[in-house]
Amino acid sequence: MKDDTIICLLKQVRTEKGLTQAELAEEVGLKRQAIYDIESGKYLPNTGVALKMARVLGCSVEELFKEKLSEHYRPAIFVDNQRTASGTRVLLAKVKEQLIAYPLENDIPVSHGIKPADALLSSCGKGVKLLHDEAWLEKRIVLMGCDPAFSLLNAHVSMARGDAQINWHFASTCRALEKLSKGYTHIAGVHLHETSSGESNIDISRKMLGGTKARLVGFAQFEEGLMVAPGNPLKIRGICDLADRNISIVNRESGAALRVLLDDCLLGEGISGKAVRGYEDLVASHSEGAQRVLFRTADAALGMRAVALSFGLDFVPVMEVRSDLVIPEAFLEHQTVKILLDIMQSRAFREELSMLAGYETRCTGKIIGKI
Repeated sequence: MKDDTIICLLKQVRTEKGLTQAELAEEVGLKRQAIYDIESGKYLPNTGVALKMARVLGCSVEELFKEKLSEHYRPAIFVDNQRTASGTRVLLAKVKEQLIAYPLENDIPVSHGIKPADALLSSCGKGVKLLHDEAWLEKRIVLMGCDPAFSLLNAHVSMARGDAQINWHFASTCRALEKLSKGYTHIAGVHLHETSSGESNIDISRKMLGGTKARLVGFAQFEEGLMVAPGNPLKIRGICDLADRNISIVNRESGAALRVLLDDCLLGEGISGKAVRGYEDLVASHSEGAQRVLFRTADAALGMRAVALSFGLDFVPVMEVRSDLVIPEAFLEHQTVKILLDIMQSRAFREELSMLAGYETRCTGKIIGKI
């Protein structure tokens, strides 16, 4: 029986597998005409036949037959394969012609208001209902990383070209690179500290992106260290003091650049993570760590000077690191990426960036390396 709500992809998959209609028909116990009728949309196979065809072709039934969304809906890939309730608010981006959806339910910074959504999750859970015309998606790019100055970059890009936009999503260095490798973002922000073995940002990017060709562009240098209570009442001087059991910290998750910095510094001091009170007490961001110190539920947190000062905290510097943007070569001709690169060369942006506490701009806009 014909069903106009289902899209048949059997012919496409069969052709990719190198099978003729006759060969597939023999494998699943049908006549060649039946395969022809299914592929032409005259009728849908029953469940048993659909399962047999999927097994022979080495795919799922969903890859052979997909539900057709109404004209108001668009198919989308959900970051981390998240599936939430119908009507869930999402932000959208188009990456390599794929529509990527980022759920907003857990991304509501009340102090900055509520972010407007681009679309709503459809009732079938397989697409999104657009709330606006999708033409603007061509001029939006996604940047994943944890440098708070990325919001400043977005502001300057929007001021230069009102129709261009950077959608910044907070992510640790490793998480940003992971999402870049999966095609969920256009750019990843990375800021591992340098070691004796060489350029850490280049090394981790090459490792996590496999054979993807990309360019690393310098964004800024900034100070990382320990955020402590005003006046530094415990007189914390550096990482070595964290072995004192009277001092508690909050840590970052594995894969975060600050966690890598802490672990390397502890190793250099001959201190085990188990000796540090709060080593397993994790926070998800610089700001969350600063809040823990501010509310006295931790004595120190890893973070940046700029973040510490914004919360009225003192700061104990540990190391200056460089933040880079990892941009696949495939996106270098994207119109908004071009605007972004031009903005990083502009005097206005560099001057404002340099005014942030602990920031330097001597590398801003420079090509750091290629992978």
